[in-house]
Amino acid sequence: MSTSTTPRNRPIVLIPACNRMIGHHPFHVAGKKYIDAVRLAGCLPLVVPLAESHEVDELLDVADGVLLTGSPSNVHPSHFGEDIHDDSLPLDMARDGWVLPLIPRALERGIPLFAICRGAQETNVALGGSLHQAVQEVSGKRDHRSNDDEPVEKQYGVSHPVHVEPGGLLEKILGLREFQVNSLHGQGVNRLASGLRVEALAPDGLVEAFSKPGAAGFNLCLQWHPEWQAANNPVSLKLFKAFGEACQDYRDRHRPPSR
Repeated sequence: MSTSTTPRNRPIVLIPACNRMIGHHPFHVAGKKYIDAVRLAGCLPLVVPLAESHEVDELLDVADGVLLTGSPSNVHPSHFGEDIHDDSLPLDMARDGWVLPLIPRALERGIPLFAICRGAQETNVALGGSLHQAVQEVSGKRDHRSNDDEPVEKQYGVSHPVHVEPGGLLEKILGLREFQVNSLHGQGVNRLASGLRVEALAPDGLVEAFSKPGAAGFNLCLQWHPEWQAANNPVSLKLFKAFGEACQDYRDRHRPPSR
């Protein structure tokens, strides 16, 4: 029998899946790059296909962290009081249905939350904010979408700088006031929910990162895609290291090792 006093397992990070038709059948899917990034953070990824409302707290009971992924789909605009602007764009109401309620519950518990692209948009909406449904049509904003006809390496290539707000979590993690990011989104933060703090802005003023300082645990929401080739990106490595360390700390405080 082992007498080790170190935790036996890596922190468990929940990754909500998207819902997609492949052929004639519905599937639950999660991008490999997000799963790889969770492992890079030193955590164990657990993809959750779908949850009923009564299952959300059961899932959070076993979670040491939550990673909300990007997706081709958008948050349904009914969740922030608007009609659909472009009905040709994909939606995922099944993901909306359980992930939006999960977000405030995870934050209330102090479970570390790292949200990327759609995940950041979900977080803002779940906490009472709204989105631009078509950033490229907003006066003064640039087109942040990628060109799907280009090679994927170019789509995820550097697009523009972000300006880090002083004194926040992002500056604390990175020690930087400006760096370059990719840009692959048509939607973005419009009204930031009450209690959220801007962590970084794009040159056109679009919110690229935010956090909830009043939450009980680590949380960071990013509009860009740090998971893309994260192992080769110093900024991404620092971000996922910070998330992983927060998950480890949560695990150690709530699930101490057997002695």
